[in-house]
Amino acid sequence: MDDDLAAGQDLGDPDTLTPLAFALTARDRAALGLVRDALRRRDVLLAFQPVVQSKDPTRVAFHEGLIRVLDSAGRVIPARQFIAAAETTEAGRILDSLALELGLDVLERVPDLRISVNMSARSIAYPRWTEALHRALDRDPTLAERLILEITEASAMIMPDITAHFMKRLQARGISFALDDFGAGFTSFRYLRDFTFDAVKIDGQFTRNVHADADNQCLARALLSIAEHFGMFTIAEAVETPEDAAFLTGLGFDCQQGYLYGAPTTRPPWQEVKAGTGG
Repeated sequence: MDDDLAAGQDLGDPDTLTPLAFALTARDRAALGLVRDALRRRDVLLAFQPVVQSKDPTRVAFHEGLIRVLDSAGRVIPARQFIAAAETTEAGRILDSLALELGLDVLERVPDLRISVNMSARSIAYPRWTEALHRALDRDPTLAERLILEITEASAMIMPDITAHFMKRLQARGISFALDDFGAGFTSFRYLRDFTFDAVKIDGQFTRNVHADADNQCLARALLSIAEHFGMFTIAEAVETPEDAAFLTGLGFDCQQGYLYGAPTTRPPWQEVKAGTGG
């Protein structure tokens, strides 16, 4: 892993950076250093957040598994401190691989569970990621039907043709794909026709306070209409109030995700049940 982590870490030449850019680069280097150390220790885990059905929030459609990286004291390193810098480095590929490995392990241990894990389009050809997926599916092909891979809009646009082909290949094995943070980037709707995303997650900037914000109402309706036109299952992200939840349900969103329904937790319900039964 040390050789992996040594690759792709150039964040810019300090001699050519402005003072502000230098400060930001120094911060990114420090955060990446903590992440690299955590990866060497394998101090990572998944926190799970429920995605519920809009019309019956007591029914969970699936859980999203969010990667968490711990420092040497066991504290979570906030993702915002490193995720952007890690995205273009080897550390980002290893994070994707670990998220997939942890997610597949959970699916193997909990037969009735469905989860999603995040990945970057940059990890499509990463050997560790692909090997982890194919090893698990060779052991149990039914895992594919319970796995959702989330790819952000910005990541999908990096290499849309390769991403679309990759998705179709894995969908043939039963895996589903969700377009994450829809609306946050600069999607080319020409490419959206070529993608075969099964679900789309509308970015939280369009759902927060949507019940009272006329602009967000207009944008949420537009994004929902686009997703429905392409036959994609729709999920509203960052739902935090009953008023927003009711409005989004009225618009016709299939599912919702946010703190109103549960914060990400490293002690998900199936672990609690197992502990309670002495399993």
